[in-house]
Amino acid sequence: MAVGIKMILNDRLYIRDPQETALGQKIIKHSILMIDELGFETFTFKKLAKAMSSTEASVYRYFENKHRLLIYLVAWYWEWVSFLIDLNTANIASGEERLKIIIKTIVHAKRENPAIGYVNEQILHRIVISEGAKAYHTKAVDRENTEGLFLNYKQLCDKVADVISEINSEFPYPHALASNLFEMHNNHIFFAEHLPHLTDVQVKEGDYNQVECMMVFFAFRLIKK
Repeated sequence: MAVGIKMILNDRLYIRDPQETALGQKIIKHSILMIDELGFETFTFKKLAKAMSSTEASVYRYFENKHRLLIYLVAWYWEWVSFLIDLNTANIASGEERLKIIIKTIVHAKRENPAIGYVNEQILHRIVISEGAKAYHTKAVDRENTEGLFLNYKQLCDKVADVISEINSEFPYPHALASNLFEMHNNHIFFAEHLPHLTDVQVKEGDYNQVECMMVFFAFRLIKK
């Protein structure tokens, strides 16, 4: 699927929108590759600038610090997932069928969109799994939440929660289940790849079908109980 789209993200995440310029897109492209290679703790703007054959000052013209950059990347990915959910569930009347498609989309959203050449969705997906929680598990989370920095993720959870409530209007925890589906997806892929005793699913060669089956099992057992 080749779709040329621009993600709408909170302008407080950046100083200058990197989607608008060639340099900004280069920053996004190389930061994804470098965070995946080095890990977020080891990643620095100095190393990023060197990999880009640019200057550290040029990176700071787009992002205040690397934490804001991480939030930006995670928000970009969740907005991509939201876009795919809308695309894949269009004209599907059944709430149950839409939830199954939503779960499938969450699990398989890593597929690359060649029309956005500066974002490798597959690598960004790995970052969301391994580093994504660091975007909001911080002392500054309340202030950053007030600034709306996590709005894309919250709106995505709202979207899934609405479908859950449509299936069972008496289910008392639609938002909790919605957010848990996303966290379950991240955690159990990570567990399967690194801490297999913490999960019952297996991930081999990027095949996440067992994760999808587990999420469908949990979701519908809870909703239909």
